[in-house]
Amino acid sequence: MRNHLSDRLSEYQLFFREYVRNFRTTGAILPSSRSLAKALSRYVGGDRPKHILEVGPGTGAVTVAIIARMGPDDRLDLVELNGCFVQRLRQRFETEPAFRQVAPRCRILHQPVEELPAEPTYDVIISGLPLNNFTPDEVARISHVMRALLRPGGTLSFFEYIGIRWARSWLSRRQQRRRLRAISQVLGEMLREHEVRRDWIWANVPPAWVHHVRFDMPAGAFPVSPSSANDLARQRAGG
Repeated sequence: MRNHLSDRLSEYQLFFREYVRNFRTTGAILPSSRSLAKALSRYVGGDRPKHILEVGPGTGAVTVAIIARMGPDDRLDLVELNGCFVQRLRQRFETEPAFRQVAPRCRILHQPVEELPAEPTYDVIISGLPLNNFTPDEVARISHVMRALLRPGGTLSFFEYIGIRWARSWLSRRQQRRRLRAISQVLGEMLREHEVRRDWIWANVPPAWVHHVRFDMPAGAFPVSPSSANDLARQRAGG
């Protein structure tokens, strides 16, 4: 128990340090919660082998949920830009039993996702990238790359903090507000046309939406509670 708590504390310290040093590409002050990780890995597993890509795994908080759901013939690639996070991931695959069990079927790629060959390679893509920290052109380019990487019928799952663009717009200068509105337009168009499900994760710091997108299918209905309807309308309006 003590070793587990020590490992968690070390993970939090590493994540916070990289948040301070590299806020733009880290984006969060703490690793994703178990609830968020579970929702992001919703489409991992099943009755046929899948090739999975995790983009921006950080210290592996979501990776834990992914490998727990992987089938015996599933494969996982992890693309991470931060060298400290890459080192931590490699350590986990070498030392932790759950990671070691799937290690022969996993690859850690220390590079931007944009450098992957734009071929339909993956059945599931799970992204932890802080898109709201990027430029609209970067968001559009990354979205295009991940779309190109998906096989027919594949699912892209990614998250964003609830109402974050709306809140930051109120606190930002005009140039930042324009950037956030442009990101809303890029993501909003994709979600309106292709989102098939949305999960609401309140047990996270801060609370988050998880979007599930299939580009070869029209957008489908997803459950929206009455208490969340106003948040959803605001987000789709660019909040």
